[in-house]
Amino acid sequence: MADDLISSFRISAAGMKVQGERLRVISQNIANSDSLPTEPGQNPYQRKTITFKNALDRDLDMKLVEVSRIGKDRSDFVKKYDPNHPAADKQGYVLAPNINKLVEMMDMREAQRSYEANLSAIRTSRAMLNKTLELLR
Repeated sequence: MADDLISSFRISAAGMKVQGERLRVISQNIANSDSLPTEPGQNPYQRKTITFKNALDRDLDMKLVEVSRIGKDRSDFVKKYDPNHPAADKQGYVLAPNINKLVEMMDMREAQRSYEANLSAIRTSRAMLNKTLELLR
């Protein structure tokens, strides 16, 4: 039984690790959502994406989640009309990051909830392990 509880610690810790990384990527996107290029023809900040994968932990003989890769969102940049900006094209448009703050905030909330769920699972496993040790005394 103790092995199962220790395994649940590792599984939840892996979930917390990837959700923490996801929160970091989302935070970068939000922080750069208003970053504009400085010269015509330059591209603005490009939204980052994160993907997960299952990875076999040979010690536990089970699959854990881990970050597969951090990539870039290939969607089109947003055009904003600002003829006075130094990076404006001949028509007066500036390319802005392909970031929707509302989507980022919803992703952040989901990652936070997943992180908290894994933390709760660790706390429950720890309480069960402590109770088991009490019973064995």
